[in-house]
Amino acid sequence: MTSTRGRFLVVGIGPGDPELITRKAERLIGAAPVVAFHAGVRKESHARRIAADLIPAEAIEEELRYPVTTGATDHPGGYVGALADFYDECEARLAAHLDAGRDVVLLAEGDPLFYGSSMYLVDRFRDRFDVEVVPGVPAFAAATATVPAPLVRQNDVLTVLPGTLPEAELARRLADTDAAVIMKLGRTFPAVRSALAQAGRLDGALYVERASQPEETWLPVAEVDPAAVPYFSLIVVPGDSARPATPARMRTGALAPETVSEENPAAAELLVIGLGPGPDGWLTPEASAALAEVDHVVGYAPYVNRVPQRAGLQRHASGNTVEVDRARFALDLALRGERVAVVSGGDAGVFGMAAAVFEAAADPAHPEHAGVPVRVLPGVSAVQAVAARAGAPIGADFAVVSLSDRLKPWAVVERRLRAIAEADLVLGIYNPASRSRREQVVAMQKTLLEHRSPDTVVVVGRDVGRAEESLTVTTLGALETDSIDMKCLLIVGASTTRVEPDGTVWTPRWVD
Repeated sequence: MTSTRGRFLVVGIGPGDPELITRKAERLIGAAPVVAFHAGVRKESHARRIAADLIPAEAIEEELRYPVTTGATDHPGGYVGALADFYDECEARLAAHLDAGRDVVLLAEGDPLFYGSSMYLVDRFRDRFDVEVVPGVPAFAAATATVPAPLVRQNDVLTVLPGTLPEAELARRLADTDAAVIMKLGRTFPAVRSALAQAGRLDGALYVERASQPEETWLPVAEVDPAAVPYFSLIVVPGDSARPATPARMRTGALAPETVSEENPAAAELLVIGLGPGPDGWLTPEASAALAEVDHVVGYAPYVNRVPQRAGLQRHASGNTVEVDRARFALDLALRGERVAVVSGGDAGVFGMAAAVFEAAADPAHPEHAGVPVRVLPGVSAVQAVAARAGAPIGADFAVVSLSDRLKPWAVVERRLRAIAEADLVLGIYNPASRSRREQVVAMQKTLLEHRSPDTVVVVGRDVGRAEESLTVTTLGALETDSIDMKCLLIVGASTTRVEPDGTVWTPRWVD
């Protein structure tokens, strides 16, 4: 950078109270030859109003007025196009000052890099000019102080959420965190309030409007008039609201021990539910009705995340290789009379959690689990979903095998592959490969080619039922194993499996 060029200084000026402007921000604004600030459509600039007394009388002021905020626009590129042109214009105007050797101070409400508009100009200028960002007090910090309520204690997790998230996603995230701050309200408030209720977090959630400003106000979210919520408002969900306050917690911040309902000490029925491969439409009505009645959902995190959140539902997510541990946890809950569902993707009985639950229940080291009644609710399996997309490749006898050797030796897998190939069965292959397990799919192809023609039909389904879905019809000899991962399910046809001119794959029910 040459010394003749100006510096681009993005200065956080806090949530509204001029006294919350930092000393560094005050110094830089007071010495600025150029002061820039954003302004809403037909509105006074809040940023300029906050820092008005600090702007030098001789400073050049650059008002960056948005062409649109949330309203409609006649720009041919729509909202995105209008904003892109706006930032192009802002960049050109401010770059002219910087190229002329004048420092530019851009005022940013709250903290510049916390949902701030200034970050888009930082992105544009960081490789061209000397850029410095001065942090400011974020709005949620002022809101928490306004209430006042402890936001997080000890090991509490704080999640900051935009109110523009889909309602179901917002409810899920609220249920899964200790404390939360929800920004970007205004027109989103009704959906945000509903999400709080679904997550069981409405009680204790606090609405704060214009924090630190003369007009600031706060009240419980349940008492807010949705029609009167401005954009400059947010919601604070303190970590304390996630669990009852106790004297020990208030004294030391220690979490109260988890409590389990003792209203029904008799073991409750444990449900094991298949959620299907992904789309909501593939969840069975039986499964949906059951999930609406339970108080706990246990499972691998991506599957737990698919269960709609509602008030009273507790979610217990865990990793991908602790199936028996999560089964024991669910059995313990059911043993205490809690209504529990263990969830799996696809069908819970096809390489899912059903077998893990029965394995845990039969463990002689935990004889108490043997008395828990278990009921499995079926779901659409991944092999069914891929087969349906392809046509009817499993219309005749077929087998399914998992290539994972985590729970069985590879020699067993290989022996089964040979037997299936020799029997000329259609073969569905689960867990074909992962980032750390690449050799098995190569060995599978080699083993099958010892007994099958290279022209044997192979269907590769990836993310079937999801937005990224793809379906490839190839042959056993031409299968590109490098492209296979855990998102794929393979169907290897029998010698009779056919591919029609339109790409439909099917296997005749008869054998000559």
